[in-house]
Amino acid sequence: MKNPRWGYFRIVTGTIVGGIFGFYFMHRAELKYKEMWNERLRKYEEEMNKRKNQGASSEFQESA
Repeated sequence: MKNPRWGYFRIVTGTIVGGIFGFYFMHRAELKYKEMWNERLRKYEEEMNKRKNQGASSEFQESA
């Protein structure tokens, strides 16, 4: 370990590899987060459609 080049190489390599892993894992976390919110939005829209359809059917029954 008397050669400073080896130390610099290790620091630079560790920084680059760590950045790549960090980017990869954050990218995966972001995709998972977006998918979770898309699923919640889909469920919310289904619930709103159910309520809208129930309201329309009750109005129809009242007028009949």
